[in-house]
Amino acid sequence: MRILIVEDNKSLNDAISEILLEKKYQVDSVYDGSDGLSYGLSDIYDCIILDVMLPKMNGFELLRTLRENKISAPILMLTAKSSISDKVKGLDLGADDYMTKPFSTEELLARIRTLCRRKGEIVLNTMEHEDLSFSFDSICLSSKMSGKEIRLTFKEAEIIKLFLSKPQVIISKDEIITKVWGYDSDAGDNNVETYISFLRKKLNFIESKCEIVSIKKLGYRLIKND
Repeated sequence: MRILIVEDNKSLNDAISEILLEKKYQVDSVYDGSDGLSYGLSDIYDCIILDVMLPKMNGFELLRTLRENKISAPILMLTAKSSISDKVKGLDLGADDYMTKPFSTEELLARIRTLCRRKGEIVLNTMEHEDLSFSFDSICLSSKMSGKEIRLTFKEAEIIKLFLSKPQVIISKDEIITKVWGYDSDAGDNNVETYISFLRKKLNFIESKCEIVSIKKLGYRLIKND
């Protein structure tokens, strides 16, 4: 699960990032509203943590622009202000929740979990499609038909989760790079092709009925092999 932190206080930004990284979230951090908008518009985030008082573009403007551009990721707003009017303004503009600084680590993590559940993101222990089953606990991919399973690397797991969340949908190389390697990554098509090759071999190993097929000039799709 990838989270964007938009907070100009570097110490606080770094502290939140460290907390989330310890909980195995993927994290991108930016320090002003302009960068927050650029990152947010990529639409790769499962949750956005957004400060109100930001340079270049304040949090309210950023929030409004993201929602106008159909970015539906849950947004948790942070502010030093505790007035009801500020909270109402943020919620009216499309924020999903509001926290006043200072806050506890436990409260922050609890609110993020709640927001992601509201969005309908993965909170179960497994993802399934056709005969395939991926376990978040063991990081193993298995076939219910053959009974075989195999452990995946971190990036293999992120890619297979992307396919399982969008079965039959064509996923471009750019989307895979952005979602798995990150917005500012130097990864290229060769990286994607290498990991797709790894996953195909593992699908063959577990004797799955599913395969990842290449769609010329468009990307890849997970299909059932009849």
